[in-house]
Amino acid sequence: MYRLSRRLFLAALAMLAVATTSPSWAADKLKVVTTFSVLGDMAQNVGGEHIALTTLVGPDGDAHVYEPTPTDARALAEADLVIVNGLAFEGWIDRLVKASGYKGTVVVASDGITALKVEDDHDHDHSEAHAESEKDHHHGELDPHAWQDLANGRLYVTNIARALAAADPAHAADYRRRAEAYDGELAALDRDVRARLDAVPADRRKVITSHDAFQYFGRAYGIDFHAPVGLSTESEPSAGEVAALVRQMRDEGIRALFVENITDPRLVQQLAREAGAVVGGTLYSDSLSGPTGPAPTYLDMFRHNVSEIAKAFTN
Repeated sequence: MYRLSRRLFLAALAMLAVATTSPSWAADKLKVVTTFSVLGDMAQNVGGEHIALTTLVGPDGDAHVYEPTPTDARALAEADLVIVNGLAFEGWIDRLVKASGYKGTVVVASDGITALKVEDDHDHDHSEAHAESEKDHHHGELDPHAWQDLANGRLYVTNIARALAAADPAHAADYRRRAEAYDGELAALDRDVRARLDAVPADRRKVITSHDAFQYFGRAYGIDFHAPVGLSTESEPSAGEVAALVRQMRDEGIRALFVENITDPRLVQQLAREAGAVVGGTLYSDSLSGPTGPAPTYLDMFRHNVSEIAKAFTN
């Protein structure tokens, strides 16, 4: 049944793609498709005026549950380069590539990073809530949210710049120049983040978020993140997991709670009510904001998240 439905999906998407209006590609530019908004911003910073960019999952979109459209298939069919996160973040991308007929290079932006696993995420945390939540995860599953460490973001940029240069040698020097300038901004922000968060006492660096998207951030910057939902927003916690997390919040005095821009806030609001805490605001995890929001770029996303987290620690 699964094989049949999968074949039907591919066939339908391919046929619809043929009948769909083409994306508005600019002439004489490298046609680049990225899967979600963080990658799109990185590619635009490196590619500048030399690329025509299409991003499939836009601002405030959730790539975990995204369903590709015929327009997406047509975009891939006409692309010169496709850039993905990898680490099974875009569970739909292989089907979309096949349906589109795209035969070019698929660049995995996360290549070369040291991926965290579920079993590594809280290796220092033996809490009841963590033990309970592990039951529903595949032990050893890779965490795809690697961009939440700026050191990894810098590696993403290196991979993107290399791929753009290979696909468009005539502008390779420009891609390298732009990548070096962008890398300098990321490195400077990384130093600023460390300085700001290092000033927070270690016993206060505990945060609750909607889903398990911040383990790279936590490992890099010394923050202990907990979440009622696992790596994917499709996961659902049991009543026992929620109760265990509430007990942990009370026992450890965890006061910093955040919703995410891509998730339903009700679960975090429930945790806050039951633990007698207050939701501190919104963090941007898997997606940037729109242009008028607080996180329209990767750099802005980090600045916003760090500011919100630091503010919660001082309340």
